[in-house]
Amino acid sequence: MERLVRPFQEFAKLEASGGILLIGCTVAALVWVNSPWAGSYFHFWHMDLTFGRIGGLLAKSLHFWINDGLMALFFLLVGLEIKRETLVGELASLRKAALPIAAAFGGMIVPAGLYVVFNHGGPGASGWGMPMATDIAFALGVLALLGDRVPTSLKVFLAALAIADDIGAVLVIAFFYTAQISWPSLGVGGLFFVALLAANRAGARHLLIYAILGVGLWLAFLQSGIHATVAGVLVAITIPARQRTASSAVLTSSESPMLRLEHALIPWNRYLIMPVFALANAGVALGGGAARSVVAPVSLGVICGLVIGKPIGIVLFSWLATRTRLAAMLDGIGWCQIVGVGMLGGIGFTMSLFIANLAFGEAPALETAKVGILVASVVSGIAGVIVLVKRR
Repeated sequence: MERLVRPFQEFAKLEASGGILLIGCTVAALVWVNSPWAGSYFHFWHMDLTFGRIGGLLAKSLHFWINDGLMALFFLLVGLEIKRETLVGELASLRKAALPIAAAFGGMIVPAGLYVVFNHGGPGASGWGMPMATDIAFALGVLALLGDRVPTSLKVFLAALAIADDIGAVLVIAFFYTAQISWPSLGVGGLFFVALLAANRAGARHLLIYAILGVGLWLAFLQSGIHATVAGVLVAITIPARQRTASSAVLTSSESPMLRLEHALIPWNRYLIMPVFALANAGVALGGGAARSVVAPVSLGVICGLVIGKPIGIVLFSWLATRTRLAAMLDGIGWCQIVGVGMLGGIGFTMSLFIANLAFGEAPALETAKVGILVASVVSGIAGVIVLVKRR
């Protein structure tokens, strides 16, 4: 059993320090953009970084390599976490999964609805996916900083909720934030995915095989119009989750390729990928324009969606699930703590920024969205901590 929960234990240990580094990089980006050297910030992240030329495919800006390259590894880890949770974790059975899934569903539907209220028919309408997302690292990092002030069951609930939320975010990105599809490229991607499944079926356990085929899948998706980071989740689905022996038990050994890869990716994700993503994407000019941006429809939609919609959706749908007996409340958790977790769910940050880039690209609305995401994430984090500490 210790081997089964080890990835989650190490994941939790890294959250606090990883969250602090993420905050530090966010502050650094804000300071850089609001300094006399602001021009160098944008010049640096948009300079070309070339790894060779295949029709210009691999001649892209540094910002591209971070958002479409490194973030594919982030989504690979997300996919591995989702797979583990659905096999042996809090999403392994309908009864165990019902409460966090219901909470995650409410935490996506209500915020998106509030955003639409502010932006229906306007230039920011495409950004409705931004307030649906919860930053699992930031939210769990804040909870980890509270230590024994909160029960372990609450941390498990938030982790399961955030992972269910990630499933929703991946589906939203795949189906709603996709450019015009190139069917030949998508067909090539399908062949790589079939090859990955065949490797799993054939018993291939060397991660290099999956890495090579995964890069091919990523390149095909990059050309297909479907965002390339979705390839990370698809690769995760194909990574073997069983031990080498003939035992039918799943995840009974640390020799599982899935566990080994997840264990290896966690520190890279916490200490490199997410901090670098924050440094490259969180830079927002905080002059008079930022103050005006807060009351713009896009920003208001994000702030209301994350700060108000998230806790309302999470609490309301959790209550409905328990009231209808589709789910049972976890031991040691009260409704005030569910409210606190709902507020922490309003920390959108990484995923919200990622979706903002997909929704707006280089449009002016992107900077307005970033202001709203930063304000909402700070307010949600502070409010969640206050509620959880006072309701100890």
